[in-house]
Amino acid sequence: MSVLDIRDLQVSINEKNILKGLNLEIKSGEIHAVMGPNGAGKSTLASAIMGHPKYEVDGGSILLDGEEVLEMEVDERARAGLFLAMQYPSEVPGVPTSEFIKSAINAQRDENMPLMKYIKKLDQTMEFLEMDLKMSQRYVNDGFSGGEKKRNEILQMMMIEPKFAILDEIDSGLDIDALKIVSKGVNKMRGEDFGCLIITHYQRLLNYIEPDVVHIMMDGRVVMTGDGALAKRLEAEGYKGISEELGISLEHQE
Repeated sequence: MSVLDIRDLQVSINEKNILKGLNLEIKSGEIHAVMGPNGAGKSTLASAIMGHPKYEVDGGSILLDGEEVLEMEVDERARAGLFLAMQYPSEVPGVPTSEFIKSAINAQRDENMPLMKYIKKLDQTMEFLEMDLKMSQRYVNDGFSGGEKKRNEILQMMMIEPKFAILDEIDSGLDIDALKIVSKGVNKMRGEDFGCLIITHYQRLLNYIEPDVVHIMMDGRVVMTGDGALAKRLEAEGYKGISEELGISLEHQE
């Protein structure tokens, strides 16, 4: 079993404190959802885990199986088993999707994956995600629609098979059909060797990916944790009801 353990994490950007002592532990085999209002620090958490250079870690630790992630470079974090599916995936002109994914897989292996094994897995995974096989020869996300970009993120996750995936608003901008396909990919990964942190605003994604644990973030911290019923309560009451119960002001969150 692998463990991603975030302890008292404090992160700032442009000298503004965003995360203010966040604690969170995820074990392989578990799917966690993080919800919260705009400005709560959800995407900052994802970026800090993966080492985005514009975020300054002021304190705390991120441990992956006891190893300090904060001491690793971005590529080392990926090789250690962390994966981020971004809200706004970047385009990489000039690099075919198939070559990009193959390089990412081989970077984590002592020996390169045999080419025919790779091609077979890629074709099967793309068919599972209802993707046109020709997309593998297109440059990474170059000219892709929003839904195609999100599907491509899930394709990468399924091919790379990380220990932990962080999905940052993977449902943003998706229609219901694309949402179902993306959710199908995440559910296919579910198992004892895979853990997932889903960052989302909306209950609708959690109708298709049932979380084991739901966390509510406000003002840079996890303020409430529960099971799937917590997300449904949030859908019914909104953040205002929970913030008033906890005595937390939402006025200054951007």
